[in-house]
Amino acid sequence: MSETGIRKWIITATVVFSTLMELIDTTVVNVSMPHIMGNLGATFEDIGWIITAYSVAIVMVLPISGWLGERLGRKNYYIASIVMFTVFSFFCGNAHNLGELIFFRFLQGLAGGGMAPTAQAILIETWPAEELGMAMAMFGMGAVLGPVIGPVLGGYITDHFSWPWVFYINIPLCAIALFLIVTFIRPTPAEKKKSIDWWGLALLAISVASLQIVLERGEREDWFETTYIIVLTFVAVIGGLIFIWHELNTEHPVVNLRILRHRSFAMGIATTLFFGIGMFGSVFVYPLMFQNLLGFTAEQTGLITLPSGIVTILMMPLIGNLMKRKVPAQVIGTCGMIVFFVFSMLMNKTTLSYGMHDFFWPLVTRGVALSMLFVPITTLAVQDLKGREIGQGTGLNTMMRQLGGSFGIALITTFVDRRSIYHDTILSAHLNNYNNAFMQRLNGLQHSFMSQGFGLSQAREMAYAALDRAVRQQSLLLSYTDVFWVVGIFFLLIIPLILFQKFKRGGAPGAAAH
Repeated sequence: MSETGIRKWIITATVVFSTLMELIDTTVVNVSMPHIMGNLGATFEDIGWIITAYSVAIVMVLPISGWLGERLGRKNYYIASIVMFTVFSFFCGNAHNLGELIFFRFLQGLAGGGMAPTAQAILIETWPAEELGMAMAMFGMGAVLGPVIGPVLGGYITDHFSWPWVFYINIPLCAIALFLIVTFIRPTPAEKKKSIDWWGLALLAISVASLQIVLERGEREDWFETTYIIVLTFVAVIGGLIFIWHELNTEHPVVNLRILRHRSFAMGIATTLFFGIGMFGSVFVYPLMFQNLLGFTAEQTGLITLPSGIVTILMMPLIGNLMKRKVPAQVIGTCGMIVFFVFSMLMNKTTLSYGMHDFFWPLVTRGVALSMLFVPITTLAVQDLKGREIGQGTGLNTMMRQLGGSFGIALITTFVDRRSIYHDTILSAHLNNYNNAFMQRLNGLQHSFMSQGFGLSQAREMAYAALDRAVRQQSLLLSYTDVFWVVGIFFLLIIPLILFQKFKRGGAPGAAAH
């Protein structure tokens, strides 16, 4: 049943806070990697498994979070998730070697992975049906803010304390969240015991974990040039197909794929997948461009991106209110796609001379776009779900966004690598003695180095090296700007997925009508 008055807002603040805490943990550790490497004696290649283990665990638990909520009772499962998340956060901070840290990071992901979809399901049940858009706006504030402030918070904690505190900070925050959940969220009855779909659980774990590892590690391992990537790809495809067949033919499936009969949900999770590809892909690119090419520090990068998150947070209640006033989610979502295209085209114009202030308006534009996309896409996906379908649907929808991000990062990493080689080849073709512009630039650099006291031959070598670095920088910049162009076009192409979803007269979704 829906809540009213102050209790509704306390529950909302509680689940948003819990979601924010779990999502911060997905990015807070990234900036601490160099410190962890030095402290634990790990290589760059090995340290990446800390992120991979957490991502794999989250994707494994997301689709079964609804089933776990039904079996244990949603409130009980939420409490258990937070308690275990706290325990494993402590063990992560207390790890004495890389193996321990990877293991406990994996368990932390298993514990925390179901928190976001469970929080979303609680919100859907807490708010009345006609205010579902506002409920999704409140949830979206935590979902958007977490990844934005994670790197900034992680950098501050690491610089002023030590890397274990990026995990220890969860302990007092989890204690506050636990108190609020126990006090204010009403319990939901646990489902009567039925036979457990062990085959479904095993197939899901194997296929999803294999796919996530392929996406996370594929580029580093040169994709299908590595045997274990080939094997895991085969396992992910065959295991996934058998899992789908099994879940559609078993009496008590661990993942209720039959909810895909709702056209709005089927179209909605497809939109969520593609949205995740574009959104996380762009998030992956511009910090690299800021730091690797333009020379911004991690703190400066955080400051540059902060306005985007603030604008999104400020806009989300407005978007939720527009939907409450019967403005169709499809219209808002389509406008959001167009605004995101504008952001991409603005970023496509980036040059090596850009400073911090040049990115203010492009990233503010991105913040506006995300506020117009996150709430409508999520609302459209869950609008026809009822009762127990809600928990299953929110888990699947969140998993598709997470997988979309993994696909997006994998595709864009490969795209940048290929395009930088292409641009380097094109630009290097102009570095020859028959090109007057090249010769003038070369001679100018040579004279500049000679004026600093270097000999003729050394100055010549330094001039060639400087031009080679310039070409590589320009090639990498062009590959990054190509990404924004492709992502912008991609967002325009997925507009039909939003428009083909069902329009509801009066705008009151049925998801919360229990």
